[in-house]
Amino acid sequence: MTTAALARAAELIADADALLVTAGAGMGVDSGLPDFRGNEGFWNAYPALGRAKMAFTSVAAPRTFRTDPQLAWGFYGHRLALYRATVPHAGFALLRAWGGNMVHGLGVFTSNVDGQFQAAGFDPQRIAECHGSIHHLQCMEPCTHDIWTADAFAPQVDAEACRMTNDAPRCPHCGGLARPNILMFGDWEWLEQRSEAQQGRLLRWLAHARRPVVVELGAGTAIPSVRHFGQRVVHDCGGRMVRINPREPDVADARDCGIALGALAGLQAIDALLKRPQ
Repeated sequence: MTTAALARAAELIADADALLVTAGAGMGVDSGLPDFRGNEGFWNAYPALGRAKMAFTSVAAPRTFRTDPQLAWGFYGHRLALYRATVPHAGFALLRAWGGNMVHGLGVFTSNVDGQFQAAGFDPQRIAECHGSIHHLQCMEPCTHDIWTADAFAPQVDAEACRMTNDAPRCPHCGGLARPNILMFGDWEWLEQRSEAQQGRLLRWLAHARRPVVVELGAGTAIPSVRHFGQRVVHDCGGRMVRINPREPDVADARDCGIALGALAGLQAIDALLKRPQ
């Protein structure tokens, strides 16, 4: 079945006039980034939080910034430094090459907050980060609707204790605590204007496509934001779906294809078929 699905994927990509990449957490695994699927994976990445039996949903929440900002910023500061240092895997370059050969190019819709698509050279004007970005900050309150870059912030983290040891970033307007511009659990203060503007630009670009192909990578059903957007594009824009997911590859329409592989392995296998002489 995988062989037939790979051949179908190569056919859909070769015939498309635009490529929409939709990506979840599984996209970053091949770059060495942790997958927080379940507390066990989260605690393996952050042993101090495992010893304290703190769930991901508890740490990744605005209330933790209010009750223990050094712990909250220990977690997010460590992630920020990790993402800054991570080199995107070779699959990113394959996607850029495929989209570069299409009439309308490519765009990205992702729930990942890591900035890996920007680091891999994708056009920032065609990237929509539906859950925000760790590379941007906002006021904790918030006192204004401003969102600003985290470029000037250099977190210093005691990884063993998962606590930040330097000063947390502050809001330039009120001087209060700043937080990542990321949608967290139980989050009523997240400023979504940046993400909404990104999505608007992406939809305007998609309106020009007649035969878009959606390549979904590592996006499951537990938090289905990415799946819903890709399926909307398939339905509204007459596109087709290539779903690459080692655990949940099934597709509902026989004209689409699901590939039970990791992101990098799936992309490389399709690319080999695209490069095969006709």
